[in-house]
Amino acid sequence: MRVESGAVAAGADGWRATGAVTGLLTCAMAFSMLQLFLIGALGPRIVDELGVSPAALGLTTTVGFGVAAVLSPVGGRVVDRLGPRRCLVALLVVSALALALIESAPGAGLLLGTVALGGLPQALANPATNKAILAGVPAARREAVTGMKQSGVQLGAFAAGLPLAALAPVAGWRGAVWTAAGVALLAAVWAVRVLPVDPPMEPVPAVWVPRGMVAWLASFSVLLGGGIASVNTYLALYGTERLGLGFTAAGVLVEVLGVAGVVGRMGWSRVAARPGRSRWLPGVLAVGAVGAALLLALSASATPLVWVAAGGMGVFAVSANAVSMVLVMQRAAPGRAGQDSALVSAGFFAGFAVGPPLFGALADAGHNGSGWLLVAGEFTGASVVAVVWAVHEARSAGRA
Repeated sequence: MRVESGAVAAGADGWRATGAVTGLLTCAMAFSMLQLFLIGALGPRIVDELGVSPAALGLTTTVGFGVAAVLSPVGGRVVDRLGPRRCLVALLVVSALALALIESAPGAGLLLGTVALGGLPQALANPATNKAILAGVPAARREAVTGMKQSGVQLGAFAAGLPLAALAPVAGWRGAVWTAAGVALLAAVWAVRVLPVDPPMEPVPAVWVPRGMVAWLASFSVLLGGGIASVNTYLALYGTERLGLGFTAAGVLVEVLGVAGVVGRMGWSRVAARPGRSRWLPGVLAVGAVGAALLLALSASATPLVWVAAGGMGVFAVSANAVSMVLVMQRAAPGRAGQDSALVSAGFFAGFAVGPPLFGALADAGHNGSGWLLVAGEFTGASVVAVVWAVHEARSAGRA
């Protein structure tokens, strides 16, 4: 079946096509960041085998997301010009290559280089998947599909935290990474078969500086990303080194974060579809994330709190980025969905690049509690930005 001009065929074939596209986009989001989740989940093993310090482990996140932040504005323009199908196939192939190269890393140097290569799939992920939704999913289902595909990132965390981490004791951590690379190639073949052919290439005016709502969401995303990245990178290591959890339990902790993020992203994206509510959601979720970060700080004295905190981090902090993508898609100018998505994503990735080194410096000095307070401060800043923007939007709507 062929999908054209944003319409999906009616009837059972149309529903099946939409389901296949949703599954493919969810996989693409998972693989765009899987390498970083794997490094986080397998962090204790990588630290032992490669002699990588906690600060250097955090630097992998900085390099990957720093590259993604720089490439995102270009990636958004490329998606608007070339189309989502071509870009999603490229995303999955490059993800497989990056995973394969991580497997061969003898030390921290090559590990950082391969993570930098993985910044390209991250830069393409949100623009390409959002563009695919606008081109091939009925308007009434777009928020639900957006929530599901955004949950793919957390499904990647789930895959890294349980099945792949569980495979590591049997096949070694390198064998687990090889497995992920092979599955990414299979997903690329699936993308060729499932997605409709891209329309002819047309010139698209470049937009390099975020304005209006996009600028507010990009600022919000910088602070949000800084806190989430620290959690993603150091949660498993914190569990093993500070709380005395075993490798498997630390992996399950990352799984809790992933599952909660999946549920939160799907649920909050549906709420964002309701008129008048979407503008307030980023602030509400950021405030909830502050509470989760404070529970992480308290878990040093009461270990069971770490499980509640991981769940709360997924439901609130991780889910907020999905709501941002819903807002972008609801308001993107014609032909600019890729670029607007990329500019917001660039802010998110910039936060991911900055957050872990700051946390890592505190962790190296033995101040994990202060690190979690830093994360709470970043989420507090995000909530202030979100609330100020929502109030501005509400006043503007009242004057209209």
